[in-house]
Amino acid sequence: QVQLMESGGGLVQAGGSLRLSCAVSRSIVSTYATGWYRQAPGKQREWVGSINSDGRTNYANPVKGRFTISSDNAKNMVYLQMSSLRPEDTAIYYCNVATPSRDYWGQGTQVTVSS
Repeated sequence: QVQLMESGGGLVQAGGSLRLSCAVSRSIVSTYATGWYRQAPGKQREWVGSINSDGRTNYANPVKGRFTISSDNAKNMVYLQMSSLRPEDTAIYYCNVATPSRDYWGQGTQVTVSS
């Protein structure tokens, strides 16, 4: 069983920065891709970006150039550094690990960006 726990969310003013962390209970970050998703009130969950086991990253267009995903495989941690935050970035942010058998999700962490 794999458990994920996000942390680091909070309230920030527009233009500010936050770093989210995702702690993974098993040493699988170096094996499988880890993704960040978000869900705003009244909207569907959307993909934010991901990091592959080889360290390559991909980002959704709305966050490209502002968000950066990194990982520390030794600590089983994945991070989402968010800069130049906008009110439309307000959402619950989730991390996800996709394995061949199933996807694993954390409980989410709230990010609120005030204008």
